[in-house]
Amino acid sequence: MNTHMDDRTPTPHSQPQPQPPSGQVAALDKASERWLGAVTTLEESTAVDPAIRALQRGIRALPLGSLRGLLRGEPLGHPAHPMLVEVPMGCWLSAAVLDAVPGAHRHATVLTAVGLAGAAPAAVAGWADWAELPPRQARVGVAHALANAAAVGCYAISLYDRLRGRGARGRLWSLAGLGAVAVSGALGAHIAYADRTEPGGTEPGGTDKVVRAAS
Repeated sequence: MNTHMDDRTPTPHSQPQPQPPSGQVAALDKASERWLGAVTTLEESTAVDPAIRALQRGIRALPLGSLRGLLRGEPLGHPAHPMLVEVPMGCWLSAAVLDAVPGAHRHATVLTAVGLAGAAPAAVAGWADWAELPPRQARVGVAHALANAAAVGCYAISLYDRLRGRGARGRLWSLAGLGAVAVSGALGAHIAYADRTEPGGTEPGGTDKVVRAAS
């Protein structure tokens, strides 16, 4: 019996891989386009520039001494803010998972509280970075900070409800907070990426510098 396999015979590895439906691709492209358009609008809006400049000068004028360099991660060689935000984000994401596990709601309450405690140092480090940002990124940084504030507010209400036995409401507020965290993270990533691609950034052809991220 001839066991030779015809080269034209498709193998499992040569089978065409399934592609997402064109409708889904178009929807994702449209959503991405709208998101980038919204962020570009933020970058180009000068309405709050006077307030931004005043606040940046005020933060830079604070007598922080060597603490300023520590907040900006200079001893580490990279910003401290992205590392610090992993605490609240990790706690809150874990809390959302535990909220779906029967009998684990008490642990989710603890994680919600730890995340709120961890948000404070992350915010302080972020503001120290934000004070040094150029105008376009500082404008997006304001939206980033507002999203962070919304997240903290949602989780604070969630913790209040949880501690008073209103678990269902607490879980709903946690979901709202997680949505705000997602928006905040996307804005923060945009700021960091924009900083890397500026002349003198860390992309090829530029000189190395610490990538900044706003609070």
